[in-house]
Formats: sequence, structure tokens, C-alpha cells
Amino acid sequence: MMRALRMVREGVLVIALFSLLLLIVAKLDRSQEVEISGPFHAIDGDTLAAGDERLRLTGLDAPELDQTCEDSGGAAWDCGRDARQLLARLVRQSAATCHGRGRDRYRRLLVTCRAGAGSINAELVRRGMAVAAGQFEQEQAAARGERQGIWAGEFDAPRDWRASRGLMDSPDTFSALLDWSKRLVGWP
Repeated sequence: MMRALRMVREGVLVIALFSLLLLIVAKLDRSQEVEISGPFHAIDGDTLAAGDERLRLTGLDAPELDQTCEDSGGAAWDCGRDARQLLARLVRQSAATCHGRGRDRYRRLLVTCRAGAGSINAELVRRGMAVAAGQFEQEQAAARGERQGIWAGEFDAPRDWRASRGLMDSPDTFSALLDWSKRLVGWP
């Protein structure tokens, strides 16, 4: 009797795991790359809006909209607002498009944007209006060496600036798992 119950339990577990695998494969098939063309609206230095869609530029972290930095003389300047203005100018260029797949925890589409042959993401870092975050290390080294943008003076890394103001919410493990599960099956 115990052996039969164990076999049934193991069979149910195998079926459940196989079903989960099928759901994952189905979800991956639906997450094909999306292309979005403007018009775009710059929300901040690394986030765009295109209609109702929010887009998060990948590979960089720009100063927050209300963040200030110091220039080479120690004077404060609105680096967050300047980062947004630069992003707005770059996406206004003709034929700016963004490509992406996947979403962050705020449900923004994760994208790489281009204007012509150039990467807008890389250009923000190259001009010193964002720090590299997993990509664009060479562009950051060039901006830093040339003392471009935020590298001209002193600044808090955007992540540190957010953390010092309590703006980095860390969902508990259960909430993070629940959000991941919802995204997996396509629930809003």
C-alpha cells in the first residue's frame, strides 16, 4: 500500500514538473523581441514612454530626475534633468527605434534604442550622462577619461543616491516569487 502511494505521489510530481516546463517553454516563445518606433517621451535619463508602454534602457543607470551632481568647481547642477534632456534629444533623431524583450520588476520593457547606426544607450554613457551597468564599459572609460558629464566633478552613483533616500524597494522573497510566477504565465 505504501509503495503504491509513493508511486502515485512521484507520478503526480513528474506530471507537475513537466507541466511547469511546458509553461516556461510557452512563455519563452511568447517573449519574442519587440520593436517600438517613436514618438518617444523621456521620463528620466534611462526611461522612455511610447504611448502607454514604458521602456527601460538596458546596460546603463542614469542619474535620477531630482538628482544633483557637482561640476569641476564644486557647484551643484541638475544632472538628472540634463540626462533626461539628452535622452529626449537623442530619441527625437530621425528613425529612432527601440528593441527589447523581457520586463523589469516595474513592468517596463527592457530595450536597446538606436538612432541610425548608433546606440542611444551607448551614447548616454559615452557623453557621461549615465554609468555603465553591465555593458558600455569602454564608453564609460572614455567619458571618465575626458571628464564628460557626471565625470567632470563629483556625484553619487544613481543606485547609491536612490538607496540613501529609501527609493530602492526590495520586495520580500514571497512577493518576488509571486511576481515572477505571474509574469511567467502572462498575468498582469
